[in-house]
Amino acid sequence: MKKILYKYQIAFLLGIVSLTSCKKDFVNPNAPSTDQVFSSARGLVGVNIGAQRTFSLGGASVVYGLVNANAFTTNEVILMNAGNLPEFQFSRGGSSVDATNTILANIWTNANKVIYDANTVIAAAESINDKGYAAGLIAHASILKALSIGSMSMLWEKVPAGIGSNVQFIDRTAGFAAAISTIDNALSKITGTSISAGYTADAVAGIDYINTLNALKARYLLFTGKNTEAIAAANLVDLTKKSTFNYDAVNSNPIFTNATATNNVFQVIDSTLGLPAALAPTAGDGRIGFYTAINATVAPRFRINGFHNAANAGIPIYLPGEMTLIKAEAYARTSNLTAALTELNKVITKTAASDPFKVGAGLTASTASTSTEILDEIYKNRCIELYMSGLKLEDMRRFGRATTERKRNFFPYPFKERDGNPNTPADPSF
Repeated sequence: MKKILYKYQIAFLLGIVSLTSCKKDFVNPNAPSTDQVFSSARGLVGVNIGAQRTFSLGGASVVYGLVNANAFTTNEVILMNAGNLPEFQFSRGGSSVDATNTILANIWTNANKVIYDANTVIAAAESINDKGYAAGLIAHASILKALSIGSMSMLWEKVPAGIGSNVQFIDRTAGFAAAISTIDNALSKITGTSISAGYTADAVAGIDYINTLNALKARYLLFTGKNTEAIAAANLVDLTKKSTFNYDAVNSNPIFTNATATNNVFQVIDSTLGLPAALAPTAGDGRIGFYTAINATVAPRFRINGFHNAANAGIPIYLPGEMTLIKAEAYARTSNLTAALTELNKVITKTAASDPFKVGAGLTASTASTSTEILDEIYKNRCIELYMSGLKLEDMRRFGRATTERKRNFFPYPFKERDGNPNTPADPSF
């Protein structure tokens, strides 16, 4: 990320200390109070920057954990070192994955931390006089909150209904609904009030706020079966624009730093990208070369590429191809097969040169005609187009794929939650 991370480091650290102190008071007489931080516009942007770091930066981040847990569970990657115990659990699956898993604990803890911080920013932004700046604060915080709720809802059967002691749990579908509600609130706040250039300059670069809000809304609407609404939201996304979590040599891409560069945690499985033979990528699919690299001398032969091949490689929050495939799936599930095939073929025939991220299959159009054939093609292309995005486990359940194709359906709740909250649900059997 950029220099702005350091510019607001003090404000961020104040937010972290005040929000994570478990019933302890740590007073620094030389620092501004928590109230001062949260009544200051620049203090609030510092909290947003801190929340983004928590979500996207480092091996304990939600981004790293989500990709890691998802990729192992859905056979996208192979284990490189059995001494990495959380990954070893994921690679074996089933009951081997238990509540001691530190990656799951990191996702759970940091997603809830981001939600807490985002709630604070969204509430405090209401009193900011500069409404354009407040719009930026709310949009940024809402994206991080929605992503955090959505990430938990993809991995666990039930998610916390809020933040606090002995919190109750809600079904994960209600979690997706809460993420959508957060997005809708942000969109209502910024309608007619443009995000100011001042906020854009102060915040970290990379996120396209309005397009990202609509893209995430389309994603979670699809996950909850609201197909017509998902199409409408996806249609609002400008497919020529990028929205990314950005990195640099100091604040590096977490997948690259922990897996790609070390060759000691996980690597891509092979050119099948983990798909069964019947759905394996077509020969000549340009996305294979995008997402995988070849090492002809040192095992394994297939290596991580794509969005995790350099310390400064940005990670997309969504891909344009995802929006097109959302529309294809939503049309297919509402029996509009002609429109579904049209959208599907936009992805299948798309060249790398015509995609903002250079993700392109460059294949001839599909001639699938039945609902089953088209949905199979959509699933296949979601798995390829969105490889290692953290979305595949959700897709496998939604498309009714055989449980033999994955290592778990949902994950156990971390001991960190169960030990402190008597309302924690029973762990799923698989």
